[in-house]
Amino acid sequence: MHADHFLDIVPMRYALKYGDRTNARKPLLYLPPGGLEMLRGLVSAFARESGDFLGDVFDVRTYDPSAPLHVGDMVVRFAPTSHYIATFAIRFEAASASVTYSADTAPDERVVALASGTDAFVCEATLSADGEAELPRGHLSAREAGVMAKRANVRRLLLSHYPAAADVGTLETDARAAYAGRIDVVDDGFRIEL
Repeated sequence: MHADHFLDIVPMRYALKYGDRTNARKPLLYLPPGGLEMLRGLVSAFARESGDFLGDVFDVRTYDPSAPLHVGDMVVRFAPTSHYIATFAIRFEAASASVTYSADTAPDERVVALASGTDAFVCEATLSADGEAELPRGHLSAREAGVMAKRANVRRLLLSHYPAAADVGTLETDARAAYAGRIDVVDDGFRIEL
């Protein structure tokens, strides 16, 4: 787990522990194998509080990335990605709608297979076109995200996890070189209805 994908759990924990709550229900927190140990190591540096730092406010569970996960009416599936550390792409399916999140990855056919036919493919676009030649690889350019979207025959591509200084128009143009469907460059507050 890379910190930029999970550190918001810490302020959420404090909000749940000390903020105004309308109920005492613990939100489910699914972690990959080894994730709980990593989080416990991180929070061990904080000032000691009574109780279980995470378990007091979250219903913490570890998912098996090789098996579908059922959460209410939703089915969640995983595929390993090509990244510097163990990382999993995630596909969410409920009723007739599906969303697939690439997570951090270099081009990877396992992610393409997971995203096949999905309604919305949220795909990272961390690298510039010049970054495609970097080795080792653990990320995609917007063009490569477009290639994966095309190969997976997705209905809509949502580019995410791009540098703050990236030009939105360039990201879309680069993805459009490979993918002819609808493309959105998403940012904070973006919403989609399926």
